[in-house]
Amino acid sequence: MSFRDARARRPEQARERRARVRRERFAALGSLIVVIGVVATVVLTSVGGSGSHTSKRGSGASAKSSTGSGSGASGAGAGGTTTVPILAYHVINVAPAGSSASPAVYVPADEFSSQMAALKAAGWHAVTLDQLEAYWTRGASLGSGKPIVISFDDGYASQYTNAAPVLKGLGWVGVENLQVSGLPPSEGGLTDSQIRGLIAAGWELDTEGMTGTDLTTVDSGQLTQEVTNARQVLRSRYGVPANWFSYPLGHYDATVINAVRAAGFVGATTSVSGWASPQQDRFRLPRLEVVGGTSPSQLLSQIASAQATTSAPPSYSGPGTA
Repeated sequence: MSFRDARARRPEQARERRARVRRERFAALGSLIVVIGVVATVVLTSVGGSGSHTSKRGSGASAKSSTGSGSGASGAGAGGTTTVPILAYHVINVAPAGSSASPAVYVPADEFSSQMAALKAAGWHAVTLDQLEAYWTRGASLGSGKPIVISFDDGYASQYTNAAPVLKGLGWVGVENLQVSGLPPSEGGLTDSQIRGLIAAGWELDTEGMTGTDLTTVDSGQLTQEVTNARQVLRSRYGVPANWFSYPLGHYDATVINAVRAAGFVGATTSVSGWASPQQDRFRLPRLEVVGGTSPSQLLSQIASAQATTSAPPSYSGPGTA
């Protein structure tokens, strides 16, 4: 090839070199893009997997939380629906000779102890009315097992000396429906220090009025005094909510119910047999009265047979010792 020819081809060769360089650069850039794409895919996959695992862990924790609450009550949130028996006791002692009171109100201490042991063995545990209301309204826990309320009427000293130690031994508490004016000494009423002792032991202090008189037989002024004053005295003297009323003798009507509601009570218990449920009128909750001579097995049968009982009627003036 002549010098002229070689010189003539220089521009062409230069163009070829530039084209080759461009091709090499494009190839390198393409490889870099591929590498970046692979790295990005790996990173995104890793992050996505981590999020998936986190989500699964969160779901598992949530499921565990929603199913981990104890039986017999839901966790905090929606109100509970469990129906609960409320027992009613009076004197926890033998009937004294010559007593004018009905023998039914006397449950000997050893008999009471055997009954409580039978309840424990059958899976029951005691709760208060305030605890029951918290469960019914917002799903507060009542613990595991079957909840039952153990209430005591009038304010007998034997409820402190004989019943309280038995319940304490089981880790339970009771509900005291106090006759605020106090029982005559001849009937063995609770002293002020004993009442405070029950409160200190975790008992709930409620009332059946100032004097425990049949409220369906009094005028409106006395009715208001019996109901309103009783709650005010308990709240000021003992610093307790006193949220619940127990109708003396179990007697009530619409007028009595309205007076109890107007006094600020949350609800009231009757002497009509049955279990209490959240669907019932809070001011007509049934109870199961336990009388003297009831064996442990009879008490369990009494509780079981009353479960299907209907709600308390709008008014009641039948027999009762409450």
